[in-house]
Amino acid sequence: MIGGIKVQFTKAFIPYKGYYSSPFCKWQGSMQHDNAIELGGKTSKRWFESKGINPNEVIDYVYLGITVGQHRVFHGAQWAAVLMGAPDIPGMTIMQACSTATTSVFTASMAVEVGNVETAYCLMVDRTSNGPHTIWPNPLGPGGEVISENWNMDNMKADPATGLGMIMTAENVAREHGFTREQADELVVVRYNQYKEALANDREFQKRYMFPVEVTVSRKETKIVEEDEGVFLDTTLEGLKKLKPQIEGGIHTFGSQTHPADGNAGIIVTTKEKAKELSEDPNIPIQVISYGFARARKAFMPEAPVYASRMALERVGLKAKDMVAIKCHDPFIANDLVLAKGLEIPPESFNNYGSSLVYGHPQAPTVARLLIEAIEEAVIKGGGYVLVTGCAAGDTGATLILKVG
Repeated sequence: MIGGIKVQFTKAFIPYKGYYSSPFCKWQGSMQHDNAIELGGKTSKRWFESKGINPNEVIDYVYLGITVGQHRVFHGAQWAAVLMGAPDIPGMTIMQACSTATTSVFTASMAVEVGNVETAYCLMVDRTSNGPHTIWPNPLGPGGEVISENWNMDNMKADPATGLGMIMTAENVAREHGFTREQADELVVVRYNQYKEALANDREFQKRYMFPVEVTVSRKETKIVEEDEGVFLDTTLEGLKKLKPQIEGGIHTFGSQTHPADGNAGIIVTTKEKAKELSEDPNIPIQVISYGFARARKAFMPEAPVYASRMALERVGLKAKDMVAIKCHDPFIANDLVLAKGLEIPPESFNNYGSSLVYGHPQAPTVARLLIEAIEEAVIKGGGYVLVTGCAAGDTGATLILKVG
């Protein structure tokens, strides 16, 4: 107990293999034509069928995580439930920028913890491709001229609270902590090498959790996408050194930050008993145990996961060294550098098998994939605690800790 508040979960579990992530496709790539809610709902339906699960009978509630508006998003989780084959269940829509998946799983875990829901399904979907352009009424403008907004580009270029773009938050952190261009480039190469380990033996690691998607090519044609699309596998230290910094005097180039992508992911959160029933291996319990959140100084976004992680660890009396797997959403390499410094761990010791810097950032599904990868890494290592964290727009961050096996 902290301040009278219960801060450790005891009843929320994820079934082993009760999750999937789609491949992530590059911006304006193979997923560009599909409404993200439709694609996520239909992919979930196929995934449930592959598991022999009837979601209309098993799932009580749907949490739809989405950050980039799509046509019919007003109906949100309820529409997604229909598409995934569960037309009789309710739900809610969650939007918290890059922390959407973290908070969706946290919210589902709270519902299970208090007994309000037995089995929840967190479906995270986003398409940064062909992002919406909104026209907002502006009656007080000259002649009633409207205000226009590009959901993706405008909001990445400037936080309305500070007027600064996300790249500036990363450079502020780099400058504050004395990180160098050499450190940045060298760690980027490490991240690509870690991702290549997930591709070894015919993508053995990725096939533990990745589920193919059927995407639209044209009105009459679809195709199946089975693996990530748009990863710069030929990245080398020599090549990185040739790139110019995006901001004069900064450490970040196009090679040391993530790229926009499209994708979806699903995670079941339920009771211990139901998790055993739905698990591919009932001897591998996966328990959600802690959640942390934070808001960093204005325009210091990459620092927020440090504070959120410290909170999550302190609430259950653990330290970073107790984790068998750590995953960090790294839109900028400064995120990994500052997390390593803040948690006193080597930067090469986490983000095994890849990270969002390498395979892209489709917003809501990003941390869901990181969470799933952390679980699978822990299973390979024989079990233990895993920590998954990431920053989000508005200089915020969120962290989940799970116990696997």
